[in-house]
Amino acid sequence: MSIKSENLQYIVAAKGEWNKDLFESNSKLFSGDWFYCNSIRELDALLNRTAPKYIFFIHWSWIVSSDILEKFECVCFHMTDLPFGRGGSPLQNLIAKGHKDTVLTALKMESGIDTGPVYYKRALSLEGAAKDIYFRVTDLSWQMIAHFVNNNPIAKPQVGNVVNFKRRTPDQSLIPHGLSLEEVYNYIRMLDAPDYPKAFIRSNGCRLEFESAEFIDNKLIAKVTFIKE
Repeated sequence: MSIKSENLQYIVAAKGEWNKDLFESNSKLFSGDWFYCNSIRELDALLNRTAPKYIFFIHWSWIVSSDILEKFECVCFHMTDLPFGRGGSPLQNLIAKGHKDTVLTALKMESGIDTGPVYYKRALSLEGAAKDIYFRVTDLSWQMIAHFVNNNPIAKPQVGNVVNFKRRTPDQSLIPHGLSLEEVYNYIRMLDAPDYPKAFIRSNGCRLEFESAEFIDNKLIAKVTFIKE
């Protein structure tokens, strides 16, 4: 990465230990003052004592106030080819619809959900478990952040037909009947990440949760945990 020597302030807002670890390693490659937060409360506290050029939201689940959006340049990373796939649970919705790859879109945040203008997009593979894809997203996000630091890109309005996604609920982790083995594999892997409700079925008074799935030679192998209900 080619890094400019500007003494500016930046905030990275994210959740998940992997995001914090990658912040510690990646932010050292950049000049300026870098700050990390993983909650709205921490973000508010940082904004009381900093004036960031950008606030980068890498993996975030909370609504950001209109006051923050208007005062600061807020950038989020959404794993669909916007305006296709606006809304919640993009990874799960994409895999459920049969997508094998997508793009990571860097967009300027505004009050509408994923409606803001787009800075640019980068290709993203949807292979592997959800946790592996999220690691990949964070790595790619930092590559894109380097572009922001060096080039200050201008966001342009979204172009194309709008397709909205709905955020999935925990009950939707129940594996539906009638799926092929490959579809069951996709169902398990798309929910296999920290803090996500694992794919499950119910049998004989137990909840069977699945993770670490592999699909090899038309065989599905997975770790299963039996939980008495």
